[in-house]
Amino acid sequence: MKVVICGAGQVGFNIARYLSLENNDVTVIDQSPELIGKINDSLDVQAFVGHAAHPDSLERAGAADADMLIAVTFTDEVNMVACQVAHTLFDVPMKIARVRHQSYLNPVWADLFSRDHMPIDVIISPEIEVAQAIRRRLGVPGAIDMIPLVDDKVRVIGVRCEDTCPVINTPLRQLTELFPDLNIKVVGITRGDNAFIPSGNDEMLEGDEVYFVADATHVPRALAAFGHEEQQSHRLIIVGGGNIGLTLAQEIEGDDDTTARIIELKRDRARFIAEALPNTNIILGDALDADILREAGVDTADTIVAVTEDDETNILTSLLAKRYGVGRAVTLINSASYAPLITTLGVDMAVSPRAITVSTILQHVRRGRIRSVHSLGDGFAEIIDAEVLETSPLAGQSIHEAKLPTGVIVGALVRDSEVLIPRSETIIESGDRVVLLASAKAVKKIEKLFAVQLEFF
Repeated sequence: MKVVICGAGQVGFNIARYLSLENNDVTVIDQSPELIGKINDSLDVQAFVGHAAHPDSLERAGAADADMLIAVTFTDEVNMVACQVAHTLFDVPMKIARVRHQSYLNPVWADLFSRDHMPIDVIISPEIEVAQAIRRRLGVPGAIDMIPLVDDKVRVIGVRCEDTCPVINTPLRQLTELFPDLNIKVVGITRGDNAFIPSGNDEMLEGDEVYFVADATHVPRALAAFGHEEQQSHRLIIVGGGNIGLTLAQEIEGDDDTTARIIELKRDRARFIAEALPNTNIILGDALDADILREAGVDTADTIVAVTEDDETNILTSLLAKRYGVGRAVTLINSASYAPLITTLGVDMAVSPRAITVSTILQHVRRGRIRSVHSLGDGFAEIIDAEVLETSPLAGQSIHEAKLPTGVIVGALVRDSEVLIPRSETIIESGDRVVLLASAKAVKKIEKLFAVQLEFF
């Protein structure tokens, strides 16, 4: 597949890295010589300095025979015009644009992006995606990540193994014996800087971050098995009234069981969100000021969600709030260099806009009957939800007979709304939805297994 990526920032870099590892033909355009230099030094892709919306730059990038254009520069208007030029002059089949400004995303103006006007096939709003991801995770107390799949019949849950976890130092193959009625399967473990797909003989250790696939109805019991029985958050403090904080608070305003207070440093922005959120208490001030935190009710809050544009402010505010008694801290981190420090510092959950945006884009890059894709860790693997067609080589095969590629583990099958946690002898049938984890090297092979063959039509 030939892909043109406009923008060499963190998202553009990581999308290029993913696609180049799978031997796609990738070209990156950016106006920053430094960012282009980093890509040329690090990745096996073509990259050059140019304006992403200029026809000559897109022509040089090979837009004339490209399968897809992904526009993720820092400027909404450049992303939108790049898609327009790619459509009008080069007839690029698939165009994806990152659009941040909420005015463009107002449903009233939805026709703006229709094929007859500014043809963009997929619009990605990082702020909305991040706010929704935080909301999902808040709904599962004790989890550091939660990914709903197959119409939320299946959930992929990430948990951290504390010293109170009952199943640490227990081989994974024994989990079925310990919890015979629990529909879960461990598919990935991150231990320090190392992430891996475990075998039945592997054990979970204190400090591990463990990802398991579970029947959605079994999630509370599964979390209890890992020693997590935290209560639902009902009183939140949101630090930062930007688009992420505003979107999260808007969702919470419609929830009768949860209240939120927002701390915003800038007066004009505080006034704006006060008008947008008439039922939410807005506090003007610096969240690093202990008096402001007390005014926000830090001593009675369940959770603090720090989502300012500054990583250091988010981390320090979270730690300060924990010191004053907040039970849970959710922290927005843009810089990947901070990720390894989060757990040692005492932050409960780190949220990466880059990782969430990359996962959202990958859902539209993957081919075949792949319904959903989510990147785990720093791209070590992907959680994939795919549909088995009659023509798939998997149909009618057992998990053992299917001889899946190395680096793939099947977490669940959904058949006629029933969630099955498969064993090696479980038969995969046509129409099944398969939830699996695939290492980065195995993704291309998985795409082929779920490809739509000509005889299907």
